[in-house]
Amino acid sequence: MLPDPSSPPATRGVWSRFRRRPVASISLSFVAFICLVALAAPLVTGPGRFALVHFRPDTIDLGHRLTSPSHEHWLGTDDLGRDLLSRMIHGARVSLAVGLAATFISLVIGSLFGALAGYYGGTIDWCISRLIELVLCFPFLLLVLAIVALFEPSLWTIMIALGLTSWTSEARYVRGEFLRLREEEFAVAARAGGAGDLRIITRHLLPNALAPVLVSASFGVAYAIIVESSLSFLGFGVPLPAPTWGAMLATSEEYLGHAWWLALFPGLAIFSTVIAFNLIGDGFRQALDPQE
Repeated sequence: MLPDPSSPPATRGVWSRFRRRPVASISLSFVAFICLVALAAPLVTGPGRFALVHFRPDTIDLGHRLTSPSHEHWLGTDDLGRDLLSRMIHGARVSLAVGLAATFISLVIGSLFGALAGYYGGTIDWCISRLIELVLCFPFLLLVLAIVALFEPSLWTIMIALGLTSWTSEARYVRGEFLRLREEEFAVAARAGGAGDLRIITRHLLPNALAPVLVSASFGVAYAIIVESSLSFLGFGVPLPAPTWGAMLATSEEYLGHAWWLALFPGLAIFSTVIAFNLIGDGFRQALDPQE
């Protein structure tokens, strides 16, 4: 009698184990709060009745330039008198959009190449493995800079550039899992039962191979936010006047001596968001290992 071709995903029970880790749960709540604030940025900033910050991020007020934090401007103002808190809230939209979108693109590309290489092996595996090695030969940041420099800098350009250059980790994880899972009993049974390659890959192997990929994706979001901030700091990010955390740090460099808030708050935003995503990834990694 053939074994049951169905197999429960490896991610079953992960959420309950994840919630028992307080540091990871707090980090997830923090990221959820940042995402909520970023989505509601047009409502909570500006002259609207529901606004918490009554300044638009692009409102220039030279009479209040470089104002320190106060009851009117909670985080102070920049060199053009723009409210820093309003700009940071809108900057969160850019950082999170780039991080999540770039990670999604890399996840799709990496899962596709990894699944093909691990399932079919042979020549396909050799070609994809050489492609992965070729991409890894180039310094990641320089490769992103080259792509951004070739095209007009924009939010979409940065998302796509990061996604097209950061899929190798996901591909290697999926490939390794497919090499292991394709010989498992449930995969052999599905193949013996007449299931096609597409059904075996999507219904039986991929759900069980995604566990380490999701952990890698959490770290990937954090890394994409760092890269986006670095590009904005260097002047290759989202064009001005769109507010980004990296561009705010670049502006603060000239005023560090007497406007400390220009560097402190954007720097804390980048640091805390990146650390939160890393802690979430570490929490999922521990939750996927029942022995920890």
